[in-house]
Amino acid sequence: MNRRAIFAIVRKDLKVASQNKGVLVPFIVLAVVFYVLVPWLTRLVPLFEDAAGDMLSGVDKLLTRMPAGFQQEFSGLNLPQTLIVYLLKYQMAPMFLLVPLLVALTIAADSFAGEKERKTMEALLYTPTTDRELFIAKLLSGWVTAIAVAWMGFVVYSVMANAAAWPHMGRIFFPNAMWVVMILWVVPAIAGLGVGAMVLASSRAQGFQDANQLGGVVVLPIVVLFYMQVAGAMAFNVVVVLLLGLGIWLLTGLFIWLGSRTFRRNRALAG
Repeated sequence: MNRRAIFAIVRKDLKVASQNKGVLVPFIVLAVVFYVLVPWLTRLVPLFEDAAGDMLSGVDKLLTRMPAGFQQEFSGLNLPQTLIVYLLKYQMAPMFLLVPLLVALTIAADSFAGEKERKTMEALLYTPTTDRELFIAKLLSGWVTAIAVAWMGFVVYSVMANAAAWPHMGRIFFPNAMWVVMILWVVPAIAGLGVGAMVLASSRAQGFQDANQLGGVVVLPIVVLFYMQVAGAMAFNVVVVLLLGLGIWLLTGLFIWLGSRTFRRNRALAG
């Protein structure tokens, strides 16, 4: 395997993505909203005691449907503390997975579809690499970037969450074991799933927007997870996250296997 050629393509893709405002600006906005703005919005809880009380009654009803271990974490917490822990530690968990997924989808959409728009696809396909090596290079471009963004974002989010909640919590409450497992186990899987699906889509799409539309369906399961937790149909914990990661890894492996079996550079050029 020509590793030198693979990493050369990866470096080129990352350089192009970092210079593309259409790719870079959404990343920055997304990171600021998820990692900084959302934690600091919890500082507004005391300003809306009536609304917070109504929300707390809804949370209490939700907690009664959750496992005993989940309910135990909220015992002894006052109103602001309950809302902070519920929102930042649990409701944000499925939404946090959107970040690496969207980063992976965007970078991967630019992998082939972006090359076609920039009229550089033909030169890329004539590089001294096999179809498999070219496919791996395009996978790595989005995969590595998505994981790096999510892991750095996790550090920022942890600092922001604890700093914003300190007046109410008076201690470091974040992260817990569930979040650590999610970051180390699920994030690489969800990033791989997004990249695998999008590289397949973008290799057949005519342009960046077409590829985004084809691969955007991968976001739907994350939205479903969010609404399932809101409705009390499930609760994120270590076991759920481990099983979720296992399922996503299996899907990721399937997409990558299908991609490596079906990708042909002549088809990508014709697509």
